[in-house]
Amino acid sequence: MRAEEITGRIAEDLETLKQFTATPGNGCTRLPFTKEAREAVNFLKKTMEEIGLDVREDAAGNVIGILKGENPELPCVMMGSHYDSVVNGGDYDGIAGVVSAIEVARQLKLKGTKLKRNFVVVGFCDEEGMRFGTGYFGSGAIMGNRDAQYCKRFKDKDGISIYDAMKSYGLDPEKVTEAKWPKGSIGNFLELHIEQGPVLDTENIEIGLVDCIVGIQRYMVTVLGRADHAGTTPMNMRMDAVDAATKVISKIPDWAREKADGTVATTGYINTIPGGMNIVAEKVEFTVDIRSRNNDNINDIANRIRAALDREVKAMGGSYTIDTKLVITPVNLSEEMLKIMEESCKLHKFTYKYLPSGAGHDALEIGQVLPTVMLFVPSKDGRSHCPVEFTKYSEFAKATMIMTELAEKLVAQ
Repeated sequence: MRAEEITGRIAEDLETLKQFTATPGNGCTRLPFTKEAREAVNFLKKTMEEIGLDVREDAAGNVIGILKGENPELPCVMMGSHYDSVVNGGDYDGIAGVVSAIEVARQLKLKGTKLKRNFVVVGFCDEEGMRFGTGYFGSGAIMGNRDAQYCKRFKDKDGISIYDAMKSYGLDPEKVTEAKWPKGSIGNFLELHIEQGPVLDTENIEIGLVDCIVGIQRYMVTVLGRADHAGTTPMNMRMDAVDAATKVISKIPDWAREKADGTVATTGYINTIPGGMNIVAEKVEFTVDIRSRNNDNINDIANRIRAALDREVKAMGGSYTIDTKLVITPVNLSEEMLKIMEESCKLHKFTYKYLPSGAGHDALEIGQVLPTVMLFVPSKDGRSHCPVEFTKYSEFAKATMIMTELAEKLVAQ
């Protein structure tokens, strides 16, 4: 493998994919089931076909390219990441992992690797959950965890459900269960991703070997009070939804800090209704995102939030609801595959470090069931989910070389 050639191809593909954004000049905005998503999918299909993969788009909007092995009935080796983004996000999050997976398939072909089983490249749909507040839609679908009812349940800010968005996009949500892969058909899952944090860049380390991905719970909380005049309603006669909600919100970060083991909790969205400066709020909506490699920590914070809401809402005289958006447990990644990649790093004299992932990935959904591994490349200054997100193309090339050597061993078994 020549690193310069790999770097050039990855650079060319990612530079093209940068164009498929709803916010040109202000980061990548490529939400699921949109025109930009379709453009990216069409490009990925074309690129996969050019290197000789059997290409299809499944019922969940995933792009799949298969490099055939001698015995397609054996459990395949699957590698990929997601092609969607957050709003005004970066140009590498997710999509670089798809491009790198395509390059691994290309390397297997160029090297004349004898494949006993299929090597499958996947570009997953809607990992981020940005549009509908969920996440891991495509990877969840291949694991059999998505159906038409799920698609009807979740809606975007304009009230458009996943179900309706899929229909507008040209997919049939009633058939989303057809995206499920039969039990035993996937043997291993591999994902290459930018770190999205500062550790590798700060310590000048080339490769991150991910040994654990944190669990995540996400909630939408709605606190209901009563709208009143801001000037004429005495403080002791109000049912102020903001008063109750903020007393709970203000405690959440400290509950995460108490855990002192990397547990984090975030309120990233708050909406007051009716939202007037001179009106006591009738309703407050806010999100909670809790993450930890220890699931007990997540559950404890979630329980504290409920208890605090019970207390504050009762004192205020209103009510509240909690809509569970996502519950996924932490996963430890394959020690066997990590050791293979560690040996490759030593062979190439790449510096490396074992570290956990504080971000969720498609590997988190799939790793609940299947042997899974992740590899990180440095993110400049640790920045991600923003327009300044940056990783050198040469860093992707190094990681792709390591992943190729892992894939070679797996497909030969």
